[in-house]
Amino acid sequence: MSGMKRNVVLALAVAAAVATPAAFATNGYFQHGYGVKAQGMGGAGVALPQDSMAAATNPAGMAMVGEHMDFGLMYFSPDRETTLSAPGSAVGKYSGNETAYFMVPEFGWNTMLDKKMSVGVTVYGNGGMNTSYSRNIPMFSGTLTDKAGVDLSQLFIAPSMAYKVTNSQSVGASLILAYQRFKADGLANFDSAAQTSAVGKVTNNGYDSSTGIGIKLGWTGQVTPEVTLGATYQPKINMKKFDKYKGLFAEQGDFDIPSNYAVGIAVKVMPKLTVAFDYEEIKYTDSKAVSNPLGPVNAFGVLQNTLGNSNGAGFGWQDISVYKLGLSYQYSSGTTLRAGWNHNDQPIPASQTFFNILAPGVVTDHLTLGGTWKLGKESEVSAMYTRAFSDEVKGSGSIPTAFQGYTKEANLKMQQNSFSLGFGWNF
Repeated sequence: MSGMKRNVVLALAVAAAVATPAAFATNGYFQHGYGVKAQGMGGAGVALPQDSMAAATNPAGMAMVGEHMDFGLMYFSPDRETTLSAPGSAVGKYSGNETAYFMVPEFGWNTMLDKKMSVGVTVYGNGGMNTSYSRNIPMFSGTLTDKAGVDLSQLFIAPSMAYKVTNSQSVGASLILAYQRFKADGLANFDSAAQTSAVGKVTNNGYDSSTGIGIKLGWTGQVTPEVTLGATYQPKINMKKFDKYKGLFAEQGDFDIPSNYAVGIAVKVMPKLTVAFDYEEIKYTDSKAVSNPLGPVNAFGVLQNTLGNSNGAGFGWQDISVYKLGLSYQYSSGTTLRAGWNHNDQPIPASQTFFNILAPGVVTDHLTLGGTWKLGKESEVSAMYTRAFSDEVKGSGSIPTAFQGYTKEANLKMQQNSFSLGFGWNF
């Protein structure tokens, strides 16, 4: 590749990395898919590499992509709502949409060193969560101007290498350079020696960041002319601790990225129609900050699993299974149309809605539509729309007695829309 092309690749990768803001993803806090094409198929792509974003799903697919570069941008608009209620009556609704939309870029590049081996780099937002309430949550802060909210974003820069073991099978690996940043506001009622192990390290400290290094491994193989299989695994990524929030997250500010694995199949059911299906497991219990439950309080209103401790209170999320079904139809020589369905288990139990006012990632079903249109022999444009349907988790014993007042339960509701536009080039 020429020096000019290398400079373009580096500039786009840096731009994507710097520009990636917070998002609120849809399979818990992970994105439902990576790359505009896969997103348009419900996120399915373990056995169906389509562009240089393939490494985000399965690095083995990069050996099948060839010489390609992609840049995409997602417009993301989540709608978050909390209802605080007493038995038989509604106390009040709280909108978490003071920040209403986000722009999330992504970038991929892949080249073949020879007929069997490829190298590339993929830059993408792994996921995140955001709430920004327009007024304070009384149980979180007694100050009317201290509005509750959190902002988490995770960025992956993934250099990858893939190798064709045979003409129909490949293996691949990505080195994941992970970066995340976080801030929390409006949680003053938890920032005391009675509730946290580190007073002053719970809320209103601005952004803090942490880094970590991980890997992603993958395999893909065409077992018949019509059927391709794939599998991928990403171990837990140990992240450096958030020092500014070591009084909020368990294990003194630790917020590790959970392990996940997936298997997939792609079947060409007709010459122009391919059906892909992925099954994924996301192990949110790998991270105590995410999975530890908000424990009971004692007679003095003190959390028994004090915030910030090794077994400190967290969001109480469960491991989830994700099912991704996608269709790709070659409408004409220059047009490919896509559709998909994505469903995940509910990560938030009814007993854990109180702390998840800050992170109401309750959506479970997504409809996706997309397409690609060739602009010439070497370039194309792709688009995708995702509708995450409204879902609600009603609290059941969710608020510890000491925090209740006139409020007995916290009910969470969320829906969202996203639209992506991407450009791809062969070189």
